Amino acid sequence: MIDLTTLGAAIRKRRRELGLSQQELADRAKVARSRVAPLENDRLPDIGFNTLVKILGALELDLRITTLNRQRPTLDDLRAERDE
Repeated sequence: MIDLTTLGAAIRKRRRELGLSQQELADRAKVARSRVAPLENDRLPDIGFNTLVKILGALELDLRITTLNRQRPTLDDLRAERDE
């Protein structure tokens, strides 16, 4: 299961891949920079869903809902683990 720390790290990675500053990401997502920095640095205890969706959308990322797999990891699971 993904947590906010993992999401923050993925957001930081993608932002850097796109060559954006935190302020540029905040501007694109129409959120305050004070929401981006703590999210990326694991200092944000919680974030609203709408804010998270705006940030992900600005980075051309999305969330997917799947059935929880409590068995052997899937190929996607192994790829995601490798990329971390």
